[in-house]
Amino acid sequence: MKTTIATLASLLLCVIVEARAEIQLDPIYESHMVLQRGRAVPISGSVTGSGAVEVSFGDQKVSAKVKGKRWKAVLPPMEACAEGKNLVVTQGKDKVEIEDVLVGEVWIASGQSNMLFRLDQTRDKAALDQPAIPGFRFYHAEPKVHTSPGVYNDELLTRLKENRMYEGAWHVGGSGDCPRMSAVGWYFGRKLHELLGVPVAVVHASLGGSEMMAWMPPAVIKKKYKDCLGLHWLDSKYMSAWVRGRARQNIGKDLSAPHPYKPGYLFETGISPWRDFPVAGVIWYQGESDAEIQDQEQNKRLLTDLINGWRTELGQSELPFIQVQLPRIKDTTPLRAYWPEFRAVQATVARELPKVYCVTTLDLGTTSADVHPPRKLEVGERLAATAAAQVYEKKDIPFSGPVATSVKQHGQALSVKFDYAKGLHSKDGKPIAGFELSSDGKKFVPATAEITNGDLLVRAEGMTKPKIIRYGWAVFMEPNLVNSDDLPATPFTLSLEGGRKKSAPARRTAN
Repeated sequence: MKTTIATLASLLLCVIVEARAEIQLDPIYESHMVLQRGRAVPISGSVTGSGAVEVSFGDQKVSAKVKGKRWKAVLPPMEACAEGKNLVVTQGKDKVEIEDVLVGEVWIASGQSNMLFRLDQTRDKAALDQPAIPGFRFYHAEPKVHTSPGVYNDELLTRLKENRMYEGAWHVGGSGDCPRMSAVGWYFGRKLHELLGVPVAVVHASLGGSEMMAWMPPAVIKKKYKDCLGLHWLDSKYMSAWVRGRARQNIGKDLSAPHPYKPGYLFETGISPWRDFPVAGVIWYQGESDAEIQDQEQNKRLLTDLINGWRTELGQSELPFIQVQLPRIKDTTPLRAYWPEFRAVQATVARELPKVYCVTTLDLGTTSADVHPPRKLEVGERLAATAAAQVYEKKDIPFSGPVATSVKQHGQALSVKFDYAKGLHSKDGKPIAGFELSSDGKKFVPATAEITNGDLLVRAEGMTKPKIIRYGWAVFMEPNLVNSDDLPATPFTLSLEGGRKKSAPARRTAN
């Protein structure tokens, strides 16, 4: 009798285990998602049962490798497909299925508050009433902990300790489906979908006020920034006084508590879930916090290490990375004093690293001290044009304003040549603004500019031997030098002695 009872108990336990057997996809795999075309795509998840796991998508069927409670299958490279298909994972009788999956181009959108700036904050009624766009999809990771003034409560601290910083979901690209999505990311994705004619997805994770170190991969921090490990990060020279002060305010007396600005934290919570997932590129709108520090070499190092670190972690040594160059802002406080220096850092990194680009937005900033320019439509569409022209090599798409390439002596003036300068003109018909000259690289004086045969002659009253010219070196200005596409000239510094010159920390004379 005891043997019979034991046998029945054993059988019952088996039935319970079998009933609980479950196969799951990792959270990033959901209905309405887009898989990257032209690349092998891993599909992964967890299991509680045993046996072979198979993944089918369209006419493809592949077996997964199972290790412990984890499984992973790899779909071979696929052509773009705008027809939604189901992706099915099976293990014996267990099955999980997601619907309406497309194949196309997937981009990551990240940065600080100007990337987080929501579509419903733009007051763009036409965009807010936009019906569903079947070929455009959006993964919005909503930050559940912000850095507003005040001390974090227990609920927020628990979220941070458990790395539950973001809650994300896939959406079809109609604005009504997710009005809280990134406005820049949404405008970028919509325009790129229009330009390419294939499905496009934007994966978004950002946070207001966040500095580069928060987005730095932990592997890079351990190798190059060991002094940011442990509690030392709260005194780190790599983060501005504002960033460190806000972090201390949020965590209160317990300096060991986690914080979104802690080095590596935002990468781990917002970007690392996509480590194995192939993407086409990154759009990046960040720098306002790091620009508070006047150390161009440090900021250049941080930005270079961040880009290279992301490329390593995401498995692409030349992953396209398109930056939004800081715009203008009418703010005379010390917080914004070094924006020209930071623009120079962004441009330098774009020149020195392959497939890194810099989108000029000097004309799209605010005419007040508001750090959040409302014109996100133009920012997103300039990013999309740059991606289409530079990454996808659609050369007929205008994407750049005039870019200075060389300078030479012309009597007491300097003559500047530009690329992308067809139809060079003053957009408002007023004298061209924003140029300065120097004979020693220390003192710059305002200069006048005259368009002659497509080049620019720049001279300054009383200066007979100018050697260095710069443009757009101001926290705030009204730029009006554009080409026939009305795209603005890119800020630059050039020298007669060696082309582009490392920007000096001289104070501005033309704000």
